Amino acid sequence: MASERGTLYVGITNNLLRRVLEHKFGEIKGFTQRYKCKKLVYYEEGSDVCGALEREKQVKRWRRSKKELLIRSINPTWKDLSDELFD
Repeated sequence: MASERGTLYVGITNNLLRRVLEHKFGEIKGFTQRYKCKKLVYYEEGSDVCGALEREKQVKRWRRSKKELLIRSINPTWKDLSDELFD
């Protein structure tokens, strides 16, 4: 998730649609609510919970520049990908 100002949030969920809506409407107290991270700019899908947790930890350790490269690899304009999910 990203804010309009460019703050990035990395997290995992077992229900992407639900979690995106929670962030968009500010229902989750904490970082994403405080920094208004409401825009889905990147996501990965998988079925292995342990693998997802490891990937989350890996990406969280990265420098911002590497996270930006990852986002741009599938979303060069940083558009809100949730628009496509809710169609």
